[in-house]
Amino acid sequence: MQWESFWNAIGLMIVLEGIMPFLNPRMFRSAMLRMAEMDDRALRLMGFFSMILGALLFHLMWGGFCDR
Repeated sequence: MQWESFWNAIGLMIVLEGIMPFLNPRMFRSAMLRMAEMDDRALRLMGFFSMILGALLFHLMWGGFCDR
């Protein structure tokens, strides 16, 4: 793995995470407050499905149909 690709991915992730609080801070704050009230199981499930979706998207884009 090239370090440049890793740091590009980290940078893109930070940019994407900053979009919502920049565009709509009130809604972002409300979402964070609701997440703070969720139980651990619900948060784990959300995180799990986010990881699965991200891994699937990554696989499709870089390991799947793009090489064909």
